Amino acid sequence: MFVKLQHLDTNCIPIFHSVKTSKSNDLNGGVSISLPRHRTQREFEQQLIKKHQIPPQKPSDFDESVVFYKQKPNPDGSVETPVKEKVIVEKHRGVKGRLWSRKENMHAKCSMKVVNENEVAKKVDTRCLTKWARYGGCIPAILEALDRVSDLDDAFKPWELSLNNKEMTIILKEQEVWQRAKDIFEWFKRKGCYEVNVIHYNIMIRILGKARKWAELEMLSDEMEKNGIEFINSTFGTLIDVYSKGGIREKAMYWLDVMNKKEMEPDEVTMGIIVQMYKTAGQFEKAEEFLKKWLARKSVAENITNHSKPTKVEALSVDRVCLSLHTYNTLIDTYGRAGRLKDASDTFGQMLREGIVPNTVTFNTMIHMFGKHGQLEEVASLMQKMEQLQCVADTRTYNILISLHCKHDNIIVAKGYIKKMQEASLEPDAVSYRTLLYAFSIRRMVSEAEELVNDMNKRDIEIDEFTQSSLTRMYIESSMLEKSWLWFYQFHIQGKMSPECYSANIDAFGERGHILEAEKVFKCCQEQRNPTVLELNVMIKAYGINKKYDEACRLVDSMDEHDVYPDKCSYNSLIQMLASAELPQKATFYLRKMQESGLVSDCIPYCAVISSFVKSGQLEMAVSLFEEMVGFNLEPDVVAYGVLINAYADVGNVEGALHYVNEMEDKGLAVNGVICNSLIKLYTKVGCLKDAEEVYYMLQRLHVGPDVYSSNCMIDLYTEQSMLKPAEEIFEKLRRNGNANEFSYAMMLCMYKKIGSFDEAFEIAKQMRELGLLTYLLSYNHVLGLYASDGRFKEAVTIFKEMIESGVQPNDSTFKSLGVVLMKCGVPKKAVKNLEIMWRNDYQSGLEVWLETLNSVIGMVYHDISDR
Repeated sequence: MFVKLQHLDTNCIPIFHSVKTSKSNDLNGGVSISLPRHRTQREFEQQLIKKHQIPPQKPSDFDESVVFYKQKPNPDGSVETPVKEKVIVEKHRGVKGRLWSRKENMHAKCSMKVVNENEVAKKVDTRCLTKWARYGGCIPAILEALDRVSDLDDAFKPWELSLNNKEMTIILKEQEVWQRAKDIFEWFKRKGCYEVNVIHYNIMIRILGKARKWAELEMLSDEMEKNGIEFINSTFGTLIDVYSKGGIREKAMYWLDVMNKKEMEPDEVTMGIIVQMYKTAGQFEKAEEFLKKWLARKSVAENITNHSKPTKVEALSVDRVCLSLHTYNTLIDTYGRAGRLKDASDTFGQMLREGIVPNTVTFNTMIHMFGKHGQLEEVASLMQKMEQLQCVADTRTYNILISLHCKHDNIIVAKGYIKKMQEASLEPDAVSYRTLLYAFSIRRMVSEAEELVNDMNKRDIEIDEFTQSSLTRMYIESSMLEKSWLWFYQFHIQGKMSPECYSANIDAFGERGHILEAEKVFKCCQEQRNPTVLELNVMIKAYGINKKYDEACRLVDSMDEHDVYPDKCSYNSLIQMLASAELPQKATFYLRKMQESGLVSDCIPYCAVISSFVKSGQLEMAVSLFEEMVGFNLEPDVVAYGVLINAYADVGNVEGALHYVNEMEDKGLAVNGVICNSLIKLYTKVGCLKDAEEVYYMLQRLHVGPDVYSSNCMIDLYTEQSMLKPAEEIFEKLRRNGNANEFSYAMMLCMYKKIGSFDEAFEIAKQMRELGLLTYLLSYNHVLGLYASDGRFKEAVTIFKEMIESGVQPNDSTFKSLGVVLMKCGVPKKAVKNLEIMWRNDYQSGLEVWLETLNSVIGMVYHDISDR
């Protein structure tokens, strides 16, 4: 979440000199420390001052000095940036306030330009000189020399005889460029007169790891082992940290294993690094398990130290162990990421009981955790607690609040936090604005979004590419097409848009049917440079969505003109769209080009084309392509087999379907629900009740169970055999589960009609009407036929009229039932035959004649069916 784990930082290493304590103290109680200065060193420094024409210090500069006092660690284990105070230091020759503290982000804007030994670079950035000045002594002069002179012998010459370990540590830490740091480190070793210790190696490990120089880092760790440099706790912590942050988790785990084999217990900092590694990988259970074991060992160690009775590991809890704020934060964050809110709350409560005051990081983690799970009341309670403890909210706190209120659609509340930040003398940052801007864009709050953009422009906050494309979509979805284009174009003309941003804009226009604008964005991309395969793929997708299949094909064919070649995504996208458009021949052409390029690694593209051939009725081509796929050693999966089995089921070919079922089972592939449904459909077509029952029972044993289609097929088969009881069992189960559909009712109506149970049949017809399940021709025909066969002619004609009004076109079966009605009412068979001929010759005129005849014969007008 938001806990900043305190990783091993060599900047925390306290630096001590062999010193004499002066009897004089400064006015604030800080001890002034006398530093012995080598005479040769002083002479060389004076030469350097003269060489670089550094102006002499004014006397007042020595009287009024900037002194940095070493700060006490915070409860979470971190150390604040030194407090800088102007104090009057008593004049004593050789006396200088020289105390050390941890530095934070000190390299941001320092010049690291290195020139030839006799060439003087431009004046060093004054901010660097100010930063270096805090070290006092000879360090600022050494760092300034290293910045100006490339030859290390010349740069170090004035101090070569006097460098100590602490100064070596600072010099290495202050290097921004890994090559320079490595050269200095090698120079120390080469000279032979310096003690290069494990702390220096730790610094180099972090520098090389941060620069992702893994080969050099491997050589360095090998060198440590070869030279007998004993790895300490912080060494392992640093190695695990840099590899984990660098994405090489296997190597981080390797060093954790080495540490375990050496039976070295991680300290709190290293523990935090390891837990963070697990959390980054999403392995929250492992993170918690490691933390629990660490707490258990710590508890046992403290019991031994305090000569108290050991506690059982199973009964361990946080209150048995003395933990720092940092460790409590780690615990809370671990529980929060795992969704264990109660454990996180209990830990927070224990922390307060122990008298450890939560910091902003603690509250940020808790607020984010509860907000993520929708517990806004808890969030409000935490904000009150924060005020009670006088813990000041920072920008991140407000950003979390903005994000969670946007997530819960409290957009006005979220917007109000921008004003609250300003009232708290905090400047909203890019995250604040972008979170709110994205929330406005997806809600199409155009005026609010534009107001926020103007505010961002005034504050010189750049709009990132994700936000840019989100606003493009906002304008498109708000039917402001011209504005969306102008919005895109103002970013395009700056010439800084990435391929991802062009792709997002192409996609925004293409997905919503604005293919011309998508093409214009693509052309803008071409004006800047050759498009990448990403932009081309998104353009192919846009053509597919807008059914511009020829243009999509031409774009793939011309990709080499842009110095790029179709990748797997290009071909897959094109093949899928052509197959879906029932253009299997074209799809096959590009499938074979994809195969020639060596980009086909599975049967998915083949399945798409085989399915397209099946849909277009070209079963032979589908089988041929299936065999071609197998010939390329591409193993067909259940889906591929299912397509062919279903194809044979559709044409009622039992032999063909069973051939692929058997082949699939021979390869160890289990029959799934889709294939079972296909087989039931097949057996229903050919009337094989027994085989269908076997498959249906198999389907019932599967996790998915039978669907409504398979169940309806079984009811149909039982109806053919007049087997009422099993049909009713299936129907009642469908009805209880709410899955019975129009065809389920229609099949049962047929069953009852067939066995002469007209009361039950009429009840089903009534329920169909009440439930609105008369929408398909088949259902209308079944109900109409039921009324006609029972002599309920008025109801039959009313159903016919409702059928016409609903837009369902009658067929031969409909008019056959109506003919029965007319003939039972005395109309000659020949007249009925003439009506059928008239309907076939002219649908509309024939339909009107049928209606007139029915009305005159039955002697009724259109009205609702009366219940009987």
